[in-house]
Amino acid sequence: MEKAKQEKEAHGEIDTAHPGYLGAQDTYYVGSIKSIGRIYQQTFIDTYSKVAFAKLYDRKNALVAADTLNDRVLPFYEEQAVALLRVLTDRGTEYCGNREHHEYQLYLAVENIDHSKTKAYSPQTNGICERFHRTIQDEFYSVAFRKKLYPGLEELQADLDHWLREYNELRPHSGKYCFGKTPMQTFLDSKHLADEKQLDRLPVASLTDDLSPRPARAGFVP
Repeated sequence: MEKAKQEKEAHGEIDTAHPGYLGAQDTYYVGSIKSIGRIYQQTFIDTYSKVAFAKLYDRKNALVAADTLNDRVLPFYEEQAVALLRVLTDRGTEYCGNREHHEYQLYLAVENIDHSKTKAYSPQTNGICERFHRTIQDEFYSVAFRKKLYPGLEELQADLDHWLREYNELRPHSGKYCFGKTPMQTFLDSKHLADEKQLDRLPVASLTDDLSPRPARAGFVP
């Protein structure tokens, strides 16, 4: 059984034990508009609490995948004093490659985050992101693009951040461990499980934390 857990493959239902145990990350193609061009969303979801993060880019590559973790995800986990142990992605080139020359793989290694990948040719295994993408398309993008003309990513990101705050903090979620609570309340109420089940884990701070206090994280993408 222990050997199966170490195979780095995700087959079927996601196994998650507490906040920070496993995050799911995926790329969503939002669409293309004249003022911006192609728009891609990097999505990250804590699979236990269903707390969701999303950041917009005009490209899809390993650098922006790492930037989302660095800019949005890791600061949240550090603020909550919870370690992010593992990330599940598909086998897209933005997530998989030679560690020495791949920004995302290198970032996971530096931050000591394990990497699981969906079963080959079955990206739907990362179903938690697929369901979220349907929700965000129906409830946010379809409405936002009808109501407003966006001159740039910054304005669209601001409206997306507002929607995400409502999604995470105001609306109940039907997730297995949410019990009708919001994703954020689920995270706060259950983050003690991370300590109870990871008593021998390393401190939450990054392996690269050689200075105290920790400097602000630098953005990867201009």
